[in-house]
Amino acid sequence: MNVPVLITALSGVVVSIAAFLLGIYYRKRVAEKEISSAEEEARRIINDAIKSAESRKREAMLEAKEEIMKQRSEYEKEVKERRSDLQRQENRLQQKEENLDRKTDALEKKEETLASKIAALDKENEEIRLLKRSQTEMLERISGFTEEEAKKYLIDQVESEVTHETAMKIREIETRAKDEADARAREIVATAIQRCAADHVSEITVSVVPLPNDEMKGRIIGREGRNIRTIETLTGVDLIIDDTPEAITVSCFEPVRREIARMALEKLIADGRIHPTHIEEMVEKARREVEAVIKSEGERAVMETGVRGLHPELVKMLGRLRYRTSYGQNVLQHSIEVSHIAGLMAAELGADVQAAKRAGLLHDLGKAVDHEMEGTHIALGVEFARKYHEKEDIIHAIQAHHGDVECQTLVACLVQAADAISAARPGARRENLENYIKRLEKLEEITGTYPGVDTAFAIQAGREVRVMVKPEQVNEDQMIILARELAKKIESELEYPGQIKVHVLRETKVVEYAK
Repeated sequence: MNVPVLITALSGVVVSIAAFLLGIYYRKRVAEKEISSAEEEARRIINDAIKSAESRKREAMLEAKEEIMKQRSEYEKEVKERRSDLQRQENRLQQKEENLDRKTDALEKKEETLASKIAALDKENEEIRLLKRSQTEMLERISGFTEEEAKKYLIDQVESEVTHETAMKIREIETRAKDEADARAREIVATAIQRCAADHVSEITVSVVPLPNDEMKGRIIGREGRNIRTIETLTGVDLIIDDTPEAITVSCFEPVRREIARMALEKLIADGRIHPTHIEEMVEKARREVEAVIKSEGERAVMETGVRGLHPELVKMLGRLRYRTSYGQNVLQHSIEVSHIAGLMAAELGADVQAAKRAGLLHDLGKAVDHEMEGTHIALGVEFARKYHEKEDIIHAIQAHHGDVECQTLVACLVQAADAISAARPGARRENLENYIKRLEKLEEITGTYPGVDTAFAIQAGREVRVMVKPEQVNEDQMIILARELAKKIESELEYPGQIKVHVLRETKVVEYAK
């Protein structure tokens, strides 16, 4: 390396160092000036803050003093008002104490006055008691009655007057109610019956099957009785083969089985082939036909009455009533008639016509199975109606139609009345003579055991009872009460169709002879 280049490089380095040191010195001078300026600004800000704080402090002190003065004046004012209130309350309390003192003095004076009056009243009561005793003794001497006898006499007089007034009132009320109710009831019932006229064919518990000749009887019996035993076993009926020419009697209390046996016999007789195998075929065929008839009859009843929404099983049970009778009256026809009558009366009264028709159609439902199941037809009908989800008002009408429970709805009352109308009208039913005689005897027994009754006679086929009373024991007023009591007793103890007229008779005779 040559010397000039080295000198140039060293001089460049020296210049650079000198420039760097000058830059450092310049920046230091600038920084010192900025620091000095910032310190002066900080001192100025601090001084301003101190001055502002002192002025605000003075203002706050002034405001606090003003607030304290204001609160002090309000407090003094409130204290003054409270003192005046306390003074007023003290004045009122003092006045009340004075009033109480005056009232206490007045009460003490009144108590003294009352005590003196009570003493005077006690004295007067004693004088009155002595006077009453002397008057009672005087009245007993004058009248000849003791006190107890006089009481009894007065009670008898009052009882006689009350009995008379009661009898007159009962007569007046019954006459007015009877006139109004009878007219309306006759109108409703007459309208219902006129609009629903039904014919009934009397039926019994036996069926007669005609034979083409008496030789057929032997064929039906069969060798050693095997044919007749087969028929009776398959159908559950009794075949009566007697001396009646060209006829066999089918006897059974279950009407459906009797009808199946009758149809099977007619088919066997018409076919001519009578042996156990063929008997089984004919019985099964007859059973299918009867089931078809049951279904169609149930549907016919539903269509005829206009009842909708019945369960299919209930429709079948209604169809079984086609073969059920009650005192000779066909139960299905009776149920249809009750449905019509109940619906017509419901329409007259503004009640639910559909509910009345439905309850009337189903009221004897239990008679379809009462030959096969334990229980009354009412209990069975209620059971099946509830099983197939009938409404409670319909179930209640079924339960109440014979009066076993009290009617709670108008529909139940209408069904009960319609049932009585359908069953009790002339020719509708055939009654057992023994039951008829027992009912008449019971009627005479019920009415003949009352005090004052001489004799009682059931007349008009049990539709009227005439009661002869002893005139010396029963007066005219008591006759009205007696007739009412007898009617109530008959209603509660006797079952009968329609109504029974209670006729009370009292006759006084005086006999004298001219000599």
